[in-house]
Amino acid sequence: MALRAGDLVEVTRETSVQFVRPFLFRVIRVLDRVTYDGWLWLDGYQLNAKGDAVARRAIFVQPAALRVRRSVPAPAPRRSTASGRTAGRRL
Repeated sequence: MALRAGDLVEVTRETSVQFVRPFLFRVIRVLDRVTYDGWLWLDGYQLNAKGDAVARRAIFVQPAALRVRRSVPAPAPRRSTASGRTAGRRL
């Protein structure tokens, strides 16, 4: 399973014994750190029940135990008008 920016994963005790209570985590990136085989570092945001970011964290996990809830597509690029201003914005 290749994780990428925007993925929403459920972090549980099976992911790592340090996580007593499950929580949702939005991945910013997979960190390029040397780890034990089968483990990796994730940089991202811990989310509350509403889906709001409550803390930015780097977590050490076993990716095989992560449950990917959904992958969020990247936002569409904003179109600009011929005058060079972004469509829909007023100055």
